[in-house]
Amino acid sequence: MVMENNPSWSRRGFLGMGLGVLGAAGLAACGDSPSKSAPKVQPEVPQELLDAAASLKGSLMGVLSQKLYSTAANAALDSSIKTFADATGTKIENSLVQADAGDVVAKIDAEVKGGVARDLAFMTDSRFVAQFHALGDLEDVTDVVKALTAKYGEPTAESKNFCVFDGKWFAIPYHFIGIGSFLRKDWMQEKGITPKEIYTWEELRDLCLSISDPGKRRYGWGMTVNRSGDANGMIEALINAYGGSIVDNDGKKVIFDSPETVQAVSFLGDIYTNPKYKPMLPPGVAAWTDSSNNENWLAGILGYTRNQFSVYADSKTKKNPVYDNTHVFADCIGPATDKPLLLGQSQGFVIFKGAKNAALAKLLAQYLVSAKALLGVAKEAPGLALPAWEKVWDSDPFFTSGDPAFPVLRKITQLSLPLKTKNGLAFPQKANAGQQAATAAYVLTDMMQQVVQGTAPDKAVTAAHAKMVQIFNQQGLPQ
Repeated sequence: MVMENNPSWSRRGFLGMGLGVLGAAGLAACGDSPSKSAPKVQPEVPQELLDAAASLKGSLMGVLSQKLYSTAANAALDSSIKTFADATGTKIENSLVQADAGDVVAKIDAEVKGGVARDLAFMTDSRFVAQFHALGDLEDVTDVVKALTAKYGEPTAESKNFCVFDGKWFAIPYHFIGIGSFLRKDWMQEKGITPKEIYTWEELRDLCLSISDPGKRRYGWGMTVNRSGDANGMIEALINAYGGSIVDNDGKKVIFDSPETVQAVSFLGDIYTNPKYKPMLPPGVAAWTDSSNNENWLAGILGYTRNQFSVYADSKTKKNPVYDNTHVFADCIGPATDKPLLLGQSQGFVIFKGAKNAALAKLLAQYLVSAKALLGVAKEAPGLALPAWEKVWDSDPFFTSGDPAFPVLRKITQLSLPLKTKNGLAFPQKANAGQQAATAAYVLTDMMQQVVQGTAPDKAVTAAHAKMVQIFNQQGLPQ
């Protein structure tokens, strides 16, 4: 996904007064190479933000950033934060967090309750914001969102579902995360297959098998069902396309154990257990983590993978030949869908309860969503970090025409939601802590592991449903 498989709590040095330029020494501690440390864009802080920060000169603030797969994008974000710190005469510490570790919410909640949390953080809205809100860890940031709306127009459509509770905003949309499916169009052309914009999951499975050739180190199906964010996303998307769902449309009741879910799980399990499909499974796929499909795609041995645009961004910025041979399509459909249920995600800024410098945190968030600050990150991670605000899209030619995929991704940010299935489900469902916690606990991947090991799909689904009910009850959502 977007996070690297490095230790969960990487520390950055202070950015701002008394540090000087963050160069090779500062980045080496984060596993970044010196050659990637210099961003291509030097943003400037608007005068209105400088004026608002005048009384905060000399103050300190901590930021927690969800680690992006692109090390150069992480460096560009550091540069933007340093620019703001230097311009405002403040000290800002930026720490990275690996959000796929499974315990990130518990760790941060403990810090908030202990009074030692960072002031500002950005986290994926659909995965984390409802959980933090349910724990009472977040400050109301409606005032900032209103100010940004007046300046930059509407935020992404999906953020209005995942960041708003009882009519109040508890996260500030930061940047939109492109999610896509990728096929090797050169392998397809060799087989006389014409790329399409939409596939059924069954069509995709058969296509992946047809373009596989283990003798040439070509493996069509580049997805795992091992514990990882990418596997979670793929499993849930497939189940939704078949007409299954973790929760009902109100986000309150677990409805996972359904015939539609069993059908989807049976289909997916067959890919990993039927000898017919063994030629399209890459070696070691059963043990893959979140960085594995990225690495194998960039190594040129996969025919298909589903990922945030980090893998696409890396292939472009590093001039990997895979980039020119990539066919991007939105996602797959299933028996319950006529069009992909692809919403995308956004990173959202949250301010934690007890923040010691909430005023500076709000100003930094307003700066980082702007085109000047976002551009450096976006150029290092094309498609992975795109504007979350309507007018920011039009503020620089890179956002509108920097890559053929960008116009499609922009349309996703402006979708009329919810997207509905033939059997009455509506996506996204109302944001809820139970669903986010169940996903973070890897109930979906554990269920698929049981199926791969021989458990009947219906029994695995029933067991997963029971675990979800337990998690919802723990989250204060009685079933």
